[in-house]
Formats: sequence, C-alpha cells, structure tokens
Amino acid sequence: MTSGEDAVNEGAMQGKAVLVVGASAGIGRAFALAAARVGAAVVLSARRPDRLAEAVTTAGEAAGQPGRAEGIVADACDAGDCERLVREAVALVGPLDLVLYSAGSAPLRALVDTDADDWHGVLATNVVGANQVIRAAVGRMAPGGVVAVLSSEAAHIPRYGLGAYGASKAAMEASIRGWRNEHPGLRFASVVVGQTFPTEFGDGFEADVLAAAFEHWGRHGLLQSEFMTPEGVAGVLASTLATALAHPEVGVEDLVLRSPSAPVGPAPAPAGPVPGPATEAPEAGEPRKLSGEFSSGVRPPWVEPD
Repeated sequence: MTSGEDAVNEGAMQGKAVLVVGASAGIGRAFALAAARVGAAVVLSARRPDRLAEAVTTAGEAAGQPGRAEGIVADACDAGDCERLVREAVALVGPLDLVLYSAGSAPLRALVDTDADDWHGVLATNVVGANQVIRAAVGRMAPGGVVAVLSSEAAHIPRYGLGAYGASKAAMEASIRGWRNEHPGLRFASVVVGQTFPTEFGDGFEADVLAAAFEHWGRHGLLQSEFMTPEGVAGVLASTLATALAHPEVGVEDLVLRSPSAPVGPAPAPAGPVPGPATEAPEAGEPRKLSGEFSSGVRPPWVEPD
C-alpha cells in the first residue's frame, strides 16, 4: 500500500489552508502530517496540549520548514472553542480550503447498558462538535472549499457494542447532507472508514465487552482479516481530497475506505457464554490481554494473547 509520505499529489495541496480537528493521534494526525509534507499550511487542533505539541513539531519537520504547521488547543465539545478555533485558524493561514473533522468518541456498550451519559458524550463529540466546527467554518472558507468528516461502517450496518456510536455517525452523515443542501458553493464529504489500527479508538473499551464484540462481529462476517493503517487511510484520503481541490467543479460526497482483505467468518456461534477476558487492568501503555479462544479466529490487533 502506498504510504502517506508519497500518496499525495504535491501540486494539488501546495499552499492550501487546511484545518484538522482531532489531529493529535490516529488518522487525523497522519492526515495532518501528509498534508504538511506536501506543502499545505496546516492547523492542527486537539484537546491535549502535550500530544498536540508533539504532532505539530512532527508535522513541521515533515514539512521541512518552520511555520507550515500550527497548533490550536480546543475542545470540539465546547461551542465557544469551536468558534475560536476556526477564527484563530483563519488568522494563521487564511480562508480555509479544507477542513477535516476526525475527532470521535465511542462507548463500547450493548444498547441495554448504554446510559444517558454515554449517549450525551458520543453525540457531543460526533454530532454536535462536528456541526459546530462546520457552522463556524462555512463563512470562512475559500470558494469551492471541502469539509470532510470521518464516519464509520457502524452507521450503515449495526455492530454489537457500537449502537450509540453508529447512531451518532448516522446523524452526522444526515447533517452533512443538510449542509450540502444549504451551502452549494462548498463541498461536504462523509468519509466512511473501516477497521484501522493503531488508533486510540479502542483505548477506553472494557476487555470483557471487547471480547463479546469481536465474537459477535466475527460470527456475522463484520470483521476484516486485516486492518488498515492510519498512514494508509490518511494517504489515500489526502490524495483524493487534494485532487478534489484541484477540480472545484467536481463534487466530493460519500467516500468509503475499507480493507480489501476477506472478512472473517461467519464462525459457528459458541455453545456457551462468550469466552471471558482477564479482568486485571493493564498498566498504562501496556496492551490489553484477553484469555480464552475467539470463535472468530481473529484477535483484536491491539490485544496480546496470554
């Protein structure tokens, strides 16, 4: 697979003003680095100052010159931060050619266990935050600018444990269609991203629910045998959006990025309860360890066997 380092059309992205929200880790970070590397003026934004500072430094080094990558600490769940973020980004790099919203939140819970706080949290980041950033950006974008928001396969095919997450992404996609209808001078894209590793997506997942989820996904053929990488996803996405910026007469609406590997299963359902995980929490920075055999035949790539 082509890496993020060489996948982007340099001429198409050169000098473009790019804002990446959720740029401290995962696909957002990889995208910001890829854009900076080929000459875009990139503003990276995230909640965590230390992680953001590291990403900005790395993006600046990738760009080969200081000042091409800037950082703004902001929380997408704070409406005032969303307005301030966009205002400051435009002051740094000018009217925005491209906004990528990659911030995301996902409780891993069966719907019966998903409480009001879980729902409020996932909707605040994935729906309200995305829309408040877009609301602040639409009047500050260059003609023909592109807004791209990361979505998920869970918005289209239900997955055990990701009911609230999938619902939030479906709502976000509906709002993107609304923005497209109300602002025809700009382009709005929902980017459905399949299973990707390593990211921080599963960092807060409880091990027993994770084991149950993988069993269920495998039995229903919803688990790819290989995962994409953040760099690969970012490289393809950056190249696609860079080409779109070079052709403002072409709309960019719904993109789907998914591993070309075969799905796992469906495997036979286990006769008894789903095999349980080890219950001890790992030390900070250590991988989770699950015990028991997975009927799907595949372990999460971030989980080491006992």
